[in-house]
Amino acid sequence: MKLASLKGGRDGRLIVVSSDLAWYAEAENIVPTLQAALDDWDRYAPLLRNLSTDLEHGSIPRERFHEREAAAPLPRAYQWADGSAYVNHVALVRQARGAEVPESFWSDPLMYQGGSDDFLGPRDAIPLADEAWGCDLEAEVVVVTGDVAQGSGRDDALGAVRLIGLTNDVSLRNLIPAELAKGFGFFQSKPASTFSPVFVTPDALGDWWRDGKLHRPLIVELNGAPLGRADAGIDMTFDFGTLIAHAAKTRNLRAGTIIGSGTVSNRGADGGPGKPISEGGVGYSCLAEVRTVETILSGKPVTPFLRHGDTVRIWMEDERHRPVFGTIEQTVAAAG
Repeated sequence: MKLASLKGGRDGRLIVVSSDLAWYAEAENIVPTLQAALDDWDRYAPLLRNLSTDLEHGSIPRERFHEREAAAPLPRAYQWADGSAYVNHVALVRQARGAEVPESFWSDPLMYQGGSDDFLGPRDAIPLADEAWGCDLEAEVVVVTGDVAQGSGRDDALGAVRLIGLTNDVSLRNLIPAELAKGFGFFQSKPASTFSPVFVTPDALGDWWRDGKLHRPLIVELNGAPLGRADAGIDMTFDFGTLIAHAAKTRNLRAGTIIGSGTVSNRGADGGPGKPISEGGVGYSCLAEVRTVETILSGKPVTPFLRHGDTVRIWMEDERHRPVFGTIEQTVAAAG
């Protein structure tokens, strides 16, 4: 089952989308918003599945689904916590500045709590007031949970996954060092994140979703040129069950919590830094990693961060090369 929200009101208007992303059916007669559905999932999920089946069979009124009309599936959420499950990414960034990776990074996930009161839709522009801030894309996988009790273990936490999707977790890289130097974490350096047009239930992903990981290449393009094809199921040190349990160690997580994987990153075939797609590698899911590899290999970064007018595209494909979650497509725009 694929769910989306059309723009309208603070929480959007819930719709069910066909598996090929061509059609949608209104869900307002069942439940008006995705958050309301998540709040009482056991009640509403079967009804939404029936609506999805009817939509696939063409037996109910339907409308064309246009991704440009979609808001984020959850235009705002009770919680957005982003992990760093691909320790390869962290290790590369630290290597570039000559820092060791603490041993704990391989056993205890990194995680920060992001702003969840305002998410961007999949076709919304990335507002950037100052190019000097170092705007970067970050292509990631996300899950949305039901209620998770404080202290839940990995298996119970994984069982709470209701939906899976993608995000562009934008970072302002040049603002990060000063914020981290204060010892209090990210804030201004993490503006609004963007989510894929649709979120998908785990069962609809089949064997791609297993062991708490999504086993598909995450495709990233910048200005029409290939940037990344990293497989989200490879080199993921911490699966989503582990990430969710980590977040729930000292608090309850309420339905509608979004947990991110962190930037998807694969090692090179030789175990070292990955190579660009043009050199036979799988590329990168953010520009910071591109710049890090450049620094490791040649002593300094060459690739610039995003500038006004740049366009980012992020998606995943099925075996027929059709987007599974729709496509995030955003242009960086000047903002006052």
